[in-house]
Amino acid sequence: MSTESEASPPSASKRFLRGLLETAAIILVAILISTALKTWVVRSFYIPSGSMMETLQIDDRVLVNQLAPRFGPANRGDIIVFDDPDHWLSPEEVSEYEPNPILEFVGLAPADGGQQLIKRVIGVGGDTVECCDAQGRILVNGEPIDETYLEDDIAPSEVDFKVTVPEGHYWVMGDNRSNSADSRYHVDTQPYVPEDNVVGTVFLINWPFKHFSWMSTPKAVFADVPDSEGITGS
Repeated sequence: MSTESEASPPSASKRFLRGLLETAAIILVAILISTALKTWVVRSFYIPSGSMMETLQIDDRVLVNQLAPRFGPANRGDIIVFDDPDHWLSPEEVSEYEPNPILEFVGLAPADGGQQLIKRVIGVGGDTVECCDAQGRILVNGEPIDETYLEDDIAPSEVDFKVTVPEGHYWVMGDNRSNSADSRYHVDTQPYVPEDNVVGTVFLINWPFKHFSWMSTPKAVFADVPDSEGITGS
């Protein structure tokens, strides 16, 4: 009489190999997902200077929404990370960047770091931006703005200017106006940031933890600003 034979259990070496392959597959998928997120969705940047104080402190780390530029232009008041439009950064500043392969791998530092800047959008394409009215406020399309994100002792600008932003570009300024080599200091070359240079919009300060906070557009600051066609916009 024949009897059913039971399948013999896999050997210890086979179980180890199968576990190793499963672990490798999980790690590979995690790397692919992380790479996709870093490439298309979210990237992390650190703040190397005081040009955005007190909003952003030196050595803060921020998360940037890279999808935002794909769904439309940035708004007035947004804080954006962008590729250097025309040698705003000196060779000395670029050379100071020290890449960290580990942080780059896990997404805590950009692989092409040292070539980007971070500023706030003050004017969009078609806007006329100028400094300043009798109260020292910047005007956008003739409307003075009260910049609530500036410290009380920070003048909106110590440099006089009046520009009209080309379509598809931005006029940007740092929140620490006396210590920010922003659009104001490049009017003789390329003071505007092309839309194609925008990496993304800052939406979170994620480190150090004591600075953890969500970043939102200060719409109230620009609520009364008419756009270049005279229609109220934000």
